[in-house]
Amino acid sequence: MKLAVIGTGYVGLVTGACFAEMGNHVVCVDVDQEKLVRLKRGEIPIYEPGLGEIVQRNFARGSLEFTDDSKAALDGTQVAMIAVGTPPGDDGSADLRYVLEVARGLGEHMTDYLVIADKSTVPVGTADKVSEEILRALEVRGVDIAYDVVSNPEFLKEGAAIEDFMRPDRIVLGTDSDRARELLSELYEPFSRTRDKLIFMGVRDAEMTKYAANAMLATKISFMNEIANLCELLDVDVENVRKGIGSDPRIGFSFIYPGCGYGGSCFPKDVKAIIGMAKEVDFSPIVMQAVEDRNQLQKYRLVERVLESYGEDLSGLIFGMWGLAFKPGTDDVREASSAVIIHELVKRGAIIQAFDPAAMTTIIQEINAEWVGEKVLLCADQYDAVKDADALILVTEWNLFRQPDFLAMERSMKRKAIFDGRNQYDSKRLREQGWEYVGIGR
Repeated sequence: MKLAVIGTGYVGLVTGACFAEMGNHVVCVDVDQEKLVRLKRGEIPIYEPGLGEIVQRNFARGSLEFTDDSKAALDGTQVAMIAVGTPPGDDGSADLRYVLEVARGLGEHMTDYLVIADKSTVPVGTADKVSEEILRALEVRGVDIAYDVVSNPEFLKEGAAIEDFMRPDRIVLGTDSDRARELLSELYEPFSRTRDKLIFMGVRDAEMTKYAANAMLATKISFMNEIANLCELLDVDVENVRKGIGSDPRIGFSFIYPGCGYGGSCFPKDVKAIIGMAKEVDFSPIVMQAVEDRNQLQKYRLVERVLESYGEDLSGLIFGMWGLAFKPGTDDVREASSAVIIHELVKRGAIIQAFDPAAMTTIIQEINAEWVGEKVLLCADQYDAVKDADALILVTEWNLFRQPDFLAMERSMKRKAIFDGRNQYDSKRLREQGWEYVGIGR
């Protein structure tokens, strides 16, 4: 089957590459000329394990193309997938300008029946707006061409996107069209060999499903962070509480690890979007607003703990920081806690020595670039980051940081202090060894 994927960001590139890997002919469309040149050279603009190999392999054999020519991309295409960004507006609601621009372009260039699938995370009712844009463009051309707009949200985890796409736990498809349903069933058949993973529903239902899924996971994180903060005041170790409640199969262990807040391109944006959708229909999103509020406060929790130990004036103090990305397995630093912590400590006079296996370049976009090299030092490895440090701040739980050489750290650091933003270490053992240990809810 021939597909067009419009947008070569995280979702678009993974989607296009994986469909090509399964034998389809995929044309990825983007307006960013520099990115297209890099992709054709085999350079991947995002950090995602395994993606580079798939892109390079399928580009070499001709099953994956990159172009800025939307009209040519639609020639013989049966399914066009919209995978452009939907950044939050000033009020937190999703900005649909790029989605609707793509819809207009499809209406201007399509020549035969086409299924248009929204892969971008979009508010309820977006498919109707996309359909209207396409219809207006067709009317301007004076042509009558059949098409169906469906909702096909992605459920990819950064750092495991290839595995999630190739072996999905579910494939949500929102459509009322039998013709579109038949075509999409054929397209996704190779991904459902062991069992039927296709879940068909109404278009608006599918649009809401993506938001509800991310909001539920974000809620679990904020709930556990709130419990952790309460545990600190009650002299309770939240790690024992986590094990106690996670053993209940109705709750489970996923997403109940306390920390310094969630970030990335999905949870923060989608929670804000749900709040925006709710307010548009005069509904008070009490729970979602609490999830958002707790997460914003949680990003400052490690800063508060540092200030409790060192005071407001941090002049002359050096803090090693392990982890900059919002989670392991990615270089994504959007809405990352690391940026908040760096800003708050540096403005109080501290020097940050940071290391991350993937996000050393991307973090510069999220902090004051003038600080880099003077107030924020990007180090060669994790042990360089703690040299002469007054404390270590763990922000991202990369595997590399799970079992560090504490003896080497002790010899290198000025003060044996750890602020563990992900509760990675054995607090009792470290305290017995003379370390000042501060965790989240511990």
